[in-house]
Amino acid sequence: MKANQQDQRKIGWVAIGGLLCFLASQWFRSSASSDLIISVYPVLTLLGGFAAAAGCIGIYNQSWLFQTQRLTLRRVLMTTLFLLIGLFELVHIVSFAEEMPNGAMVESEFSLKMMSLGSLVCAAGLLFIYAVSEREIALPRKFLIFSGTLGIFVVLYTVAIQEWAVLPNLLEGDVLGGMFTRIHFLIGILFSVTAVVLFVQWKKGKDGDLPTILCAILCFFYGECYFVSATKINDLNLLLGLLSNCLGYFFIQKGLYSSVVDTPFLKQQVAEAKMNFIAHHDDVTGLPNRRRLSQRLKLMMDAAMVEEQLVGVLVLNINRFKTINDSLGQQAANRVLRQVGQRLKHSSLPGEEVFGLGRDEFVLTMTDFCTTDTALRRTRSILQLFEKPVTVDGNEYHLTLGIGMAIFPHDGDSPEEIIQNADTALHNAKEQGMELNRYAHAMQMKAQERLQLENDLRKALDRGQFYLVYQPQVNLKSGLIVGMEALVRWQHPLRGSVSPAEFIPLAEESGLIVPLGEWVLREACAQNKRWQEAGYRKLCVSVNLSMRQFRHSHLLDNISGILKETGLEPVWLELEITESMTFDKDRAFEQLRKIKEIGVHISIDDFGTGYSSLHYLKDLPIDRLKIDRSFVNEVMEDSNNAAIVSTITSMAHHLQLKVTAEGVENEDQLSFLRDQHCHEAQGYFFSKPIVAADFEKKFLRDVDKPTG
Repeated sequence: MKANQQDQRKIGWVAIGGLLCFLASQWFRSSASSDLIISVYPVLTLLGGFAAAAGCIGIYNQSWLFQTQRLTLRRVLMTTLFLLIGLFELVHIVSFAEEMPNGAMVESEFSLKMMSLGSLVCAAGLLFIYAVSEREIALPRKFLIFSGTLGIFVVLYTVAIQEWAVLPNLLEGDVLGGMFTRIHFLIGILFSVTAVVLFVQWKKGKDGDLPTILCAILCFFYGECYFVSATKINDLNLLLGLLSNCLGYFFIQKGLYSSVVDTPFLKQQVAEAKMNFIAHHDDVTGLPNRRRLSQRLKLMMDAAMVEEQLVGVLVLNINRFKTINDSLGQQAANRVLRQVGQRLKHSSLPGEEVFGLGRDEFVLTMTDFCTTDTALRRTRSILQLFEKPVTVDGNEYHLTLGIGMAIFPHDGDSPEEIIQNADTALHNAKEQGMELNRYAHAMQMKAQERLQLENDLRKALDRGQFYLVYQPQVNLKSGLIVGMEALVRWQHPLRGSVSPAEFIPLAEESGLIVPLGEWVLREACAQNKRWQEAGYRKLCVSVNLSMRQFRHSHLLDNISGILKETGLEPVWLELEITESMTFDKDRAFEQLRKIKEIGVHISIDDFGTGYSSLHYLKDLPIDRLKIDRSFVNEVMEDSNNAAIVSTITSMAHHLQLKVTAEGVENEDQLSFLRDQHCHEAQGYFFSKPIVAADFEKKFLRDVDKPTG
């Protein structure tokens, strides 16, 4: 907008200035002595003529010298046009005649024809150039352009020197004839039309060089006004018209320079700046990224070595951000990341810088501290920043951060090592359930062990190292087994049995939980079908779904395919989800509705430990609530836990949902649950999870015998 206003002012100044100059010159011409005109005219005319010729040749050279790998039709035509005009201007000047008493050079018949032809070619050429559509063309040979232009000039020159009747004389003695006036009046009209065409194109915003070219056209137009007003061969108007054309050539050259040099250079600068910003900033938060972090950290560490100071690096991670991303969607999750980044940036102190590492990780560097304790106190104050919730789409979300700290020079010698060690401290903090952790060398060994375990996990499924165990679910009223939960176990060839608490989070992070979950579902359905075919009473098998599985677009097809493949009827399968999976209400409802339609049961596992879903629980298409073991374990010692269990059970009864209590370990807990009219229970009081053969031997062969 600002550039557009500047262009408007420039065109306005040229238009008004040209008009005032024309009016002033006509007044001066009528009042000035002829002696003054005669004495000044020859020198200025020669200088102006050579300047005009030089300007045209300059335009020609400029069009070829810059950006020749991307020539456009307009530039090629402009090159041809002004080479031709330059030749006319040159011949015009050298064709002057010695007709003044003092031997001064003045216009001749032939020089006027050259000038008029040059003006006519300029007006017609510019109108044609800016009337045709602009496009890039293949690079023509410079020799062909030059020779073709020279040929056109020779033809026009030959026509001009012939004294044909169709070409009347422009001079009548030393007076300009009527033909001269009519020709330049026509040329002025052509320049007027060209000005209108340029103005329309400029308003459409096609080219940034058009305002300058439009100024040139105005100068050419005023030049024709001078020529039309001239009466004699030594008329001041001829000189002023020539000088006005020189000014027009200047604007043409300036416009071309802008289009072929300035504009591409500025565009290149903008593109380079944009590429540099993209290369060094995170595309979601706009914060400096890892590449910039490494550069800045290297400078900080070099300065710290000289001044014997400390440099702290904090790697910050949003806890359970994956749940937020899966539940709210990527766009809303990105808004959360931007808010976290801005909160960190705006609260940073002198000597601190904030960086975005992508995903849900940030880095904060510190230089203005003296001891590790000072850095730890500052880090704890950063944690307090997020006691206030972030707001996304009108909803408030409480976030917690995990922070890993590493300090140079104690915890590493290079930027990469310091960042890696701070990240290691962060992962260790998460494993320990801590908010903040300082790097220690022992963590590196544990991180390497974790990496090796993840590599082994990738091979375990193909090598058949996983197996299922089953835990019975008992009806508390009859004491009969009414179902079983299938749980996955990993028998590592070297490590032995690996705890699910150790490998399940790894599988979630790496994405292996999807193929692993499908294997568990297929194996559980197949085993249940084999037991049914063996003649045992039909029981429902429960299988846990991971968040990744639940969000998978092909979940329903996978379930249907496995049921069809194993031959198990849908009614004998129950899928367990967690409350966090229903955070995105609409999407979760749609997925659950589709699962229910094929006849599969659905239960909410660990109910009461996730996001509160009480306000829409009545609408969820589910069959069962499973009370988390953390409430059941202390139900006899903690009145709050007892109240929670009682409330969940009562609520489920009113919603006509079944209730299963997990983690039952003694008779007192069992009695309490019976008093609360809990439908079913599972736990070590009945049996720990056992392999299929033991489950069949212990429970299925005598399935009608009450348990507990």
